[in-house]
Amino acid sequence: PPIADYMSFYWPKMTHWYEEDEEIFVHARDPFRRVDCLPSSRRVQVILDGEQVADSRRGVFLFETGHPVRHYLPISDTRLDMFAPSRYISRCPYKGISIYYHVTTGKKRHENLVWYYPEPVHEAERIKGLVCFHHELVDKILVDGVEIPKEATAASDGYF
Repeated sequence: PPIADYMSFYWPKMTHWYEEDEEIFVHARDPFRRVDCLPSSRRVQVILDGEQVADSRRGVFLFETGHPVRHYLPISDTRLDMFAPSRYISRCPYKGISIYYHVTTGKKRHENLVWYYPEPVHEAERIKGLVCFHHELVDKILVDGVEIPKEATAASDGYF
């Protein structure tokens, strides 16, 4: 009875959902959640299996309410020779559809470790085509030589 005047729908059953002319992914956006994409010339290094797999001073730091800072980097500043395309994709209501890469070091193949948004939503345009490493799954990320502490997320134990 308290919800008798409301209706619901199942997102997985929807083929597409739009707010005006913009497609929405996964769920409706929370108006109290922010995504800020800030360009930075600070040096970002990514270490995986003891190897440096990215080194950039041309990153974009993405700050999203309730999530750790993500460091998006130009793919040309990565060890692209270690990347292999993945078939995995994910969707985010705040950023859009992401595509993934596997990364293979001398020690191991890391599935779906890196992602990018080829056509992000308007609010996240600054990360278009830039790649991001799962901080939770690499050895470490350094910003100006300082190791960034890892935060526990859904990806901390791997979820692919």
